[in-house]
Amino acid sequence: MRIIENDDIDALRISPATCVRWAEEGLKLKYKSIMPPKTAIHMPESLDFFMTMPCLLPAEYGLFGCKNASRFSCSHPSVKSYMMLWDSTTGDLLSLINCDWITSWRTGATAALAITTFRKSDAKIYSFMGLGCAGKAALECFLAVTEHEDKTIRLLRYKNHAENVINEFSHKYRGVKFEISESITELVSNADVVVSAITQSPGLLIEDEKIFNPGTLLVPIHTRGFQNCDRVFDKIFGDDTGQISGFKHFNEFKSFDEFSRVLLGMANGRSNNNERIIAYNIGLGLHDVYFAAKILRLINL
Repeated sequence: MRIIENDDIDALRISPATCVRWAEEGLKLKYKSIMPPKTAIHMPESLDFFMTMPCLLPAEYGLFGCKNASRFSCSHPSVKSYMMLWDSTTGDLLSLINCDWITSWRTGATAALAITTFRKSDAKIYSFMGLGCAGKAALECFLAVTEHEDKTIRLLRYKNHAENVINEFSHKYRGVKFEISESITELVSNADVVVSAITQSPGLLIEDEKIFNPGTLLVPIHTRGFQNCDRVFDKIFGDDTGQISGFKHFNEFKSFDEFSRVLLGMANGRSNNNERIIAYNIGLGLHDVYFAAKILRLINL
């Protein structure tokens, strides 16, 4: 059995564009894989939890994985995750993998893929709030796969996060105009795509959903703060029905389908530039196992 830590993965220098490609490949395997909805055990009188995410990849991959994640506010970092990866033909345990890198980059890559799949054809202004690990990964993945497009990236001011991101990315990616917004209302106004990676929200982030223009794509990476949009946006896409069907307003969605079905050509995505769309990607154990399989193969080369 091989133990793989974040330093081992960092040494592979996997590009953001590669992560987006893996995210798409993984989603296209969804209906050939066996993946129960993730299960969570919450600590009594606390927001802390343990979560388990198993997935059996298609037979040709010969792999089964189970990711276990935890969130404890007393820990630093608060979220930790490891995966056990087995040979599904023999039952042999192949690897124990630290999933912190995988979680951030498969989350960011899936968000970037959602943007390029569901945005309107003339999108120019992309707004991002929440620039932690997942939010920053989403931004970099998006910039990497659209590097030949001219665009404006708006960032919500929080501490010095926006300035740090601009300093890091402005020299790496050309054709990008960066702006900093002082409020969420300013950030969202007239934006074509709104991406939120804010991890905590006591209530709605935008009280009046009319602020979202026709054609807006909303990508709530951590799903918080936009429940009022669920009942009024034209279409909602998600990575797994079982994980989203428990949403408060699920039965009031105007239209819902799975992201994988769109990528496989089994369902329509955006039909016109006026549709307001939400992309909810809660996180798939499939992506964790698929990324882990790719990483293990690279390490064993």
